[in-house]
Amino acid sequence: MLKETKEGYLLNLKISPNASKNEILKTDEGIKVKITAQPVDGKANKALCEYLSKFFKISKTSFAIVKGETSKEKTVLIKCKNEEKLQKLKEFLNSGN
Repeated sequence: MLKETKEGYLLNLKISPNASKNEILKTDEGIKVKITAQPVDGKANKALCEYLSKFFKISKTSFAIVKGETSKEKTVLIKCKNEEKLQKLKEFLNSGN
């Protein structure tokens, strides 16, 4: 799910656009993010980065979709080297949530 690279961390997830509310879930298959935005003109991708930024308290500019721009399966690059800020992300991924 989370892989460290020299640019930052790669997070593989599945997005579900047009949801009733924004939320992030840990499932048996991995991370699933529900986004209220529609998958039109990149709105869902933008909303995904904004939501991840708010949820993990890491700046929006630290998130970039590097694979799956038009797919529900996405790879997001998190360009953050601040261990304190990455701690919430790591704790969420390692939790039984």
